[in-house]
Amino acid sequence: MRCAILGSGNIGTDLMMKLMKGTDASGSGSTPLELVALVGIDPKSDGLARARKLGIDGPHEGPDWILEHAGEIDMVFDATSAYVHKAQAQNYEDAGIIAVDLTPAAIGPKVIAAVNLTEHLDAPNVNMVTCGGQATTPMVYAVRRAVSDLPYAEMVSTVSSRSAGPGTRQNIDEFTKTTSTALREIGGASTSKAIIILNPAEPPIMMRNTVFAGLPEGTDHDAVLESIYQMEADVQKYVPGYRLKNPPVIEEGPYDTPGGVVPHRAVVLLQVEGAGDYLPPYAGNLDIMTAAAQRIGEAIAQHRATSKAGV
Repeated sequence: MRCAILGSGNIGTDLMMKLMKGTDASGSGSTPLELVALVGIDPKSDGLARARKLGIDGPHEGPDWILEHAGEIDMVFDATSAYVHKAQAQNYEDAGIIAVDLTPAAIGPKVIAAVNLTEHLDAPNVNMVTCGGQATTPMVYAVRRAVSDLPYAEMVSTVSSRSAGPGTRQNIDEFTKTTSTALREIGGASTSKAIIILNPAEPPIMMRNTVFAGLPEGTDHDAVLESIYQMEADVQKYVPGYRLKNPPVIEEGPYDTPGGVVPHRAVVLLQVEGAGDYLPPYAGNLDIMTAAAQRIGEAIAQHRATSKAGV
């Protein structure tokens, strides 16, 4: 599928560098995506300069360029901001362009690469939630599949200020709302909370995430821990730097949560180290978002090709 990336900031440029490798998200085969352009609005941006050096179109006319070239583009990865995507989403659909939304706009169904990758492959617009959502929703889901119900889940995502560009900073409110919703809709929690922290520490810290999950009475704790370790391995297939910072633990309660009093809770500490495709390895928040976007885009392309062939 011919694709374009809209947004020449940190996320868009990192995704471009991944796609230019020519391999799929797991690094084990060739990608079914052909990158035709990185599109921005600042003609002097580093991302557009890099695109041109790589032989990729680097126009600075923004969404207008995408729509003017709709006949040459099958898919757009939108790495702008929530308000820009909300303004243009219907235009992409009307033009027949599939949108993979890397903003927290949440126009289309939410997709977490390690959990519901194949559920919305025919949708005209899919939402990638947030970097924190891609990192923590899999762990909430891992706990949920091992228990009878999950009354409460909470995540705290801490990223380096250096890896948070203008788009991320403009979307803090949308980040928390969209991530919290994903913990319920995809993770399976009954109630949820999401928090993001931008840490200005020098040297920059790795992306770190903490997940708290309230456990009901009678939970098989060993099954919960086994499910968490399996999910770590699943995410590492496309984000090798995704790892448990410490062994997950089950803490004795009781704990009074917004979902009610629970006798125990699971605590999962995660670290995400980036591949260093554009920014240094501390920017794991970029890496998990762009790696997941690539994986979802490839899944859509493969599904559409199979459907078109009548297989």
